[in-house]
Amino acid sequence: MSESCALCLLTLPFALRAICPYLWMDILYFWDLLRILVKFVSRRRRRPLFFVLDRFFEQTAAFPHKPFVVFGHESYSFAEADKRSNKVANALLARPEFKAGDTAALFMGNHPAFLFTWLGLAKCGSPVALLNHNIRSKSLLHCLGCCRPKVLIAASGTSLSAVEDILPSLREQGVTVLLMTQQCDTPGIESFADKVDEASDAPLPRSLRSHITTESPAVYIYTSGTTGLPKAAMVNQNRLLTALTVLCSNGVSSSDVIYLNLPLYHTAGFFIGFIGSIETGSTIILKRKFSASQFWDDCRKYNVTVIQYIGEVMRYLCSTPKRENDKDHKVRLAIGNGVRADIWREFLSRFGNIQVREFYASTEGNVGFLNYVGKIGAIGRVNFLHWKLFPYTLVKYDTERDEPVRDSNGLCVEAPKGETGLLVSKITHIAPFVGYAQNEEQTEKKRLRDVLKKGDLYFNSGDLMRIDKDNFIYFQDRVGDTFRWKGENVATTEVSDILTISDCLDEANVYGVKVPGHEGRIGMAAVTVKDGSHFDRSKTYSHVVNYLPSYARPRFIRIQKAVEVTGTFKQKKVKLVEEGFDPGCVQDPLYFLDDNEKQYIPLTPQVYFSIISGEIKL
Repeated sequence: MSESCALCLLTLPFALRAICPYLWMDILYFWDLLRILVKFVSRRRRRPLFFVLDRFFEQTAAFPHKPFVVFGHESYSFAEADKRSNKVANALLARPEFKAGDTAALFMGNHPAFLFTWLGLAKCGSPVALLNHNIRSKSLLHCLGCCRPKVLIAASGTSLSAVEDILPSLREQGVTVLLMTQQCDTPGIESFADKVDEASDAPLPRSLRSHITTESPAVYIYTSGTTGLPKAAMVNQNRLLTALTVLCSNGVSSSDVIYLNLPLYHTAGFFIGFIGSIETGSTIILKRKFSASQFWDDCRKYNVTVIQYIGEVMRYLCSTPKRENDKDHKVRLAIGNGVRADIWREFLSRFGNIQVREFYASTEGNVGFLNYVGKIGAIGRVNFLHWKLFPYTLVKYDTERDEPVRDSNGLCVEAPKGETGLLVSKITHIAPFVGYAQNEEQTEKKRLRDVLKKGDLYFNSGDLMRIDKDNFIYFQDRVGDTFRWKGENVATTEVSDILTISDCLDEANVYGVKVPGHEGRIGMAAVTVKDGSHFDRSKTYSHVVNYLPSYARPRFIRIQKAVEVTGTFKQKKVKLVEEGFDPGCVQDPLYFLDDNEKQYIPLTPQVYFSIISGEIKL
């Protein structure tokens, strides 16, 4: 070999790195993607059909005594979880009103009983609706109506009081209410924990699940969208099977310990933390809820190696007082979504060299992105193979008209690289959109037709994105009538409906506004007062607290003489969002929800600056 050839070979890697700095990581990602696809196809071809539950059985057989879930001082091995879920299933099947395959609803917070009950229902071949335990009254009844369960399994405490409020309606619908406690004094609600304790832990026959296909519903996860009430995204067995790959595709293995403090009724907690750990055989450290003050102490105590986050989690952790042992932990991977670039940098600087895997996905959506490179601020990287498997594009969007821009032929206009556009993804056999249970109207609204050519069909993500010159994709904003606060989607129409049934308010235009130093948008409402009435600050406060979870309550109220509408009678939001809640810019009376005073107080310049400076915590 000549010296010139040898020199070329030596310099080739450096040249490739200069020209294509992410080539090696792209190749590794392609390899992982192909490996996952091969495994998925292999499982799809197995007979009898292979489901998530079968993977749990494999792990139980391989690691029967390995801790599966740790909850405070309680620890349950895979074998113990298997037996406990057998007890749940056998206790349910002993009831005359329940049979294998019937739909059930879970209305409880993070607890091992949640995991065992879901596994038990899966063994019965029953779809499970995962209810947000913060919802109440009308929203709760609506969610139950979407999935039509035979039984509602609830926890004690706030869940019990919420169920008691709607008990007459549940009786009319023939829903049996079971409480996961040893004793219940409420007529019409039966204690179930004692029945589970007394039940047999014998395995259940596979024949109970013989009716299940890959298209059968596995779980219903509720998502707020542009409608007023939560929508039940139906996740079928095939989709749930793909959820097994989330953790393992990020290098998580059976030796890892997963810290799970996100709600199990959410996609992130259920899909990634729970289902993902079934695939990897990892140990789950389960917490009732997120606590910034306990977070790192827990990580050190349990030797946690993988954590989950949403953007707010990162910010809360960075907001805690600095400690000398901030970097004294074994966490090597953080996986989640919604973290701002500045918080991302601060998190790494303060807590050490933790690999952050930011991703993008939605409960009902048919496309996702993964930032496998670790580019700060990006939600993923686009490439040809990914696009070939899951065709998507960004199209120009008119925020005033709240619809995609179309050309003279009626087709959508693709957004050039570097410009913001609406993410839409083609609905195919590989990337289906199943839709929402009992809600064809909202399902149809998420379908976008005639996008790039006449007759094609795409999923409308409702999210505005931007792709840069290096093919990194960035989340920009949400469109329509939804905003996100405290990691939760808030449907503006639902909040508006709640406000207008109060005694003093006539109309309400609800929207989200940005607050410096906070992720997402906080709730604000421009309202009109009923004729002959006045804005009752105390009663309005009590009304929103009684009807809405904390993250959905409008923290700011703007009193207007009339709610502005467009020519097509849609409420105008863009200008209101731009004006925000600064009393120096807004001439209308402004009020702030004060939990200490238990009323809406006037939003003075002093209160405004206390909020902006962070002195008042939101």
